[in-house]
Amino acid sequence: MAASPYRPECSRLVGICVLLGALWKIQAEQIRYSVPEELEKGSYVGNIAKDLGLEPRELSERGVRIISRGRTQLFALNPRSGSLVTAGKIDREELCDRSPKCVVSLEILLEDKVKIFGVEVEIIDVNDNAPSFGTEQREIKVAENESPGTRFPLPEAFDPDVGVNSLQGYQLSSNVHFSLDVQSGADGIKYPELVLELALDREEESVHHLLLTAFDGGDLPHSGTVKIHVTLVDTNDNAPVFTQPEYHVKVPENVPVGYRLLTVKATDPDEGANGEVTYSFRKVRDKMSQLFQLNSLTGDITILGNLDYEDSGFYDIDVEAHDGPGLRARSKVLVTILDVNDNAPEVTVTSLTSSIQETSSPGTVIALFNVHDSDSGENGLVTCSILDNLPFTLEKTYGNYHRLLTRRTLDREEVSEYNITVTATDHGTPPLSTETHISLQVADINDNPPAFPQASYSAYIPENNARGASILSIFAQDPDSTENARVTYSLAEDTLHGKPLSSYVSINSDTGVLYALCSFDFEQVRDLELLVTASDSGDPPLSSNVSVSIFVLDQNDNVPEILYPTIPTDGSTGVELAPRSAEPGYLVTKVVAVDRDSGQNAWLSYRLLKASEPGLFAVGLHTGEVRTARALLDRDALKQSLVVAVQDHGQPPLSATVTLTVAVANNIPDILADLGSLEPPADPDASGLTLYLVVAVAAVSCVFLAFVIVLLALRLRRWHASRLLQASGGGLVGVPASHFVGVDGVRAFLQTYSHEVSLTADSCESHVIFPQPNYADTLISQESCGKSEPLLVTQNLLETKADPSLHQ
Repeated sequence: MAASPYRPECSRLVGICVLLGALWKIQAEQIRYSVPEELEKGSYVGNIAKDLGLEPRELSERGVRIISRGRTQLFALNPRSGSLVTAGKIDREELCDRSPKCVVSLEILLEDKVKIFGVEVEIIDVNDNAPSFGTEQREIKVAENESPGTRFPLPEAFDPDVGVNSLQGYQLSSNVHFSLDVQSGADGIKYPELVLELALDREEESVHHLLLTAFDGGDLPHSGTVKIHVTLVDTNDNAPVFTQPEYHVKVPENVPVGYRLLTVKATDPDEGANGEVTYSFRKVRDKMSQLFQLNSLTGDITILGNLDYEDSGFYDIDVEAHDGPGLRARSKVLVTILDVNDNAPEVTVTSLTSSIQETSSPGTVIALFNVHDSDSGENGLVTCSILDNLPFTLEKTYGNYHRLLTRRTLDREEVSEYNITVTATDHGTPPLSTETHISLQVADINDNPPAFPQASYSAYIPENNARGASILSIFAQDPDSTENARVTYSLAEDTLHGKPLSSYVSINSDTGVLYALCSFDFEQVRDLELLVTASDSGDPPLSSNVSVSIFVLDQNDNVPEILYPTIPTDGSTGVELAPRSAEPGYLVTKVVAVDRDSGQNAWLSYRLLKASEPGLFAVGLHTGEVRTARALLDRDALKQSLVVAVQDHGQPPLSATVTLTVAVANNIPDILADLGSLEPPADPDASGLTLYLVVAVAAVSCVFLAFVIVLLALRLRRWHASRLLQASGGGLVGVPASHFVGVDGVRAFLQTYSHEVSLTADSCESHVIFPQPNYADTLISQESCGKSEPLLVTQNLLETKADPSLHQ
């Protein structure tokens, strides 16, 4: 290492020499300066901007600053000149005591690059302290019979300066009896001794007054004096002698106050007062007098204050023993302080980031901190650690500096804030540790779309609802924060029955509540399929969809509708036919009704409300079939009027009624003869029309019956009489007739029945049979209701058409 180019002539400028040394780099990122002590505040130390390769204005722009570990700041940066200057007066003796070399270390941080530069500033000693004896006078007792050449120890002066500025020598005032001799010890310290040159005569002069002067070697030398009073006493020819020339002792720094360090011992063979030995410290400084105490009678040295290895690890104590007359002996007590792990590591955070984006790449610097332990050896070795489950890692950089880095990409939705505990632990026994807590916020980005808790939603709304009724509340969660988590809702465009969905329902964009914009009718709209979109407010926004099914619930708002028998539109009355020979349970007709509602609202039941002949007819509860409850009697009226009610099972139930007119007769002529009496005509024109229709129908029926009888008679005549009679007695030829019309002629041929006409060989009357009609449970097919079935004639009967006799 090159020495600093310090020139002694700079001290002649009364301590204001600005720069004493040039910049030296001992390793990468290491800068060295030299500066004398006692400079005024703001004195130039070095051009730090130039040495860092920066312009002066860049110091503040790039965040260049000095880092120290809690002690008084000795230096500062001048941002205008780019120089390193003193922050106040520097006292080398306060910083380094008597160390031959005084170097102050500091670190320069480049905030923008998170880079550290080490700077060492050597403090050059100036002669600012004068030698001091610590006392104004000293008394020395000398036996009057001392022979010339006897030496007497004199008090030593102390100069805290070093080198040439420290103590250089002593001078003694002129005296014929005494001279001064200075000895140099093995440690380089000069010890003044008073040498007796001429024999003394107490009676001639009992006290000699001398002045001892100590001087240093600076350009402006300083000096200190002490008065020496030499008092002559009676003869004491033996001085005390220590048992050891040097005492060595080791003691741990944590010994309690009052602890006995050791006992020094000196003996004197003289008797009486000349042999009584007392002990004292020599050249004791204030600091040492506060730590150690010497018992002047016993020689016990005890601990007076708390020892601190970090303050000083070694003490050199001069002990003096003197007898009554004043003969003295000296010895040294060398105290070595053993380090104890009594200092926990110190962690100083020099740079810290309080927030980081969750997309930051691994290796992003979170904090820069310095670790220091004032202990030594293993006690001063420090290891830093953090919890393993954290996504961070520690990296050691320059010196005792560490960086806290991200180990992987962070996820705010997983952890939004980290409380990182950095533990600095030394290697002492037992180890001591210090915890430093770093709080880190993870800044959010929009990386999560809104999420619905359900894959789909369904809701039910009764029909005939009020407009604006709330249907369903939909909620989507977004794990992001602030604007990235603010969700808005919307409906996808679609149509239903040619109308847009937005005319049926709407959604509150903030709350996600669906509202009905119209009153639904179950018979028109039974369900709606919607697609709801949830979008956040991030940049760019993210969204997700969910399907919503809305089902309209039926209400009993439709009265049963009677499809059969239908009510005539011209005021006429439909007539149902029933033969007097009908057995109990004979199907007369069937009431067919439907209900536009659904479910139990459409379940229909039938009951007979009123009948002109109670107990004659019964209605099926669930089928609506009107059947005879008993056999028809001759006394039963030809015209029977029935009122049938159809009722659904809704709440409340709704019903409809229909009036049936049943004509009872054994044969068609009877029916035709009595039809005119079923209902009086509403007016003369209607009565005449009805009469014509009745006559026409009767004539056609008679012709038809006569024609059938003739055909059958001719056919039977050609067969054998007996076989023909058996054949004709065992079967009937079916002659269907359709659409019998009411008496008033309006509802002609409305109802569909198949009538069988049975003709017997021994009877001149035709017999009309009314078989059971076949209906569906609910509705009659249009095909069966609309067509007229042709008259069925057997093949043998048709063959008679070729016979000429038939035409007769």
